[in-house]
Amino acid sequence: MCRWLAYSGSSIYLEELIFKPEHSLIDQSLAARATATTTNADGFGIGWYDSRSFPGVYREIQPAWNDNNLRDLAAQIQSQLFLAHVRSATVPPVQQSNCHPFRYGRWLFMHNGSIRNFADLRRDLLMAVAPGLFPSIEGSTDSELMFYLALTFGLEMDPVAGVERMVDFIETEAKRRDITNVLEMTLCICDGERIHAFRYRSQGTPPSLFHSTSMDALEDLHPSYSGFEKGALAVVSEPLSDLSDHWQEIPESSVAIVEAGEVKIQPFQPQPVRV
Repeated sequence: MCRWLAYSGSSIYLEELIFKPEHSLIDQSLAARATATTTNADGFGIGWYDSRSFPGVYREIQPAWNDNNLRDLAAQIQSQLFLAHVRSATVPPVQQSNCHPFRYGRWLFMHNGSIRNFADLRRDLLMAVAPGLFPSIEGSTDSELMFYLALTFGLEMDPVAGVERMVDFIETEAKRRDITNVLEMTLCICDGERIHAFRYRSQGTPPSLFHSTSMDALEDLHPSYSGFEKGALAVVSEPLSDLSDHWQEIPESSVAIVEAGEVKIQPFQPQPVRV
């Protein structure tokens, strides 16, 4: 399983979360704790927002811990809203276009999880992508296809509804082929202003997902750093420290919306596409 994080708050250098915490994302790429797949070495990516109308993205295929460019960039780039992802590939190959986050306009998308029997479903799912969006698909992963299906079903107007319709469509197609428990996911979707973080599985327990409880949770990651301000929040696949009271698990079948220093949790339920 992949590991990811998203941050919203005062402008900080990316390294403050990606590299410096005790159980940073780089540490998780080597030794994740909250998943059976402990090593996430099949590429990585970062996405960040600044003064431009679209986010920056840097993605590579080598292990995150072995990329000096990532270390240098994370030490130089400051952002009030950024994402980072380390990949454990469930759908090959390992190539740059398959690394997260994926970008479309001002939107960023990253995923942990999988579509079961993806090879059997891939053609039908691809054919459902809106013709105007189809040329923008660059890779071969189930994750990127989920993004473009959500865009097809209205993500830009309503991210929650777009994802609800995407999930229902995949589950409906799987049912037609007698594929059970087709989908497990934690998703992160950003538009430069807010973070939508989804946790869901068709059956059983979905992958882990947490949010920081307050600015104190981030300040305690390395107390000598004073750059966090009130309202700073992070959403993570697993906590960045062993201080469990600083990290709140996001419930199953729910979406956490992070905006203006607050986290709002609401139920998530797949919904059919209305024709």
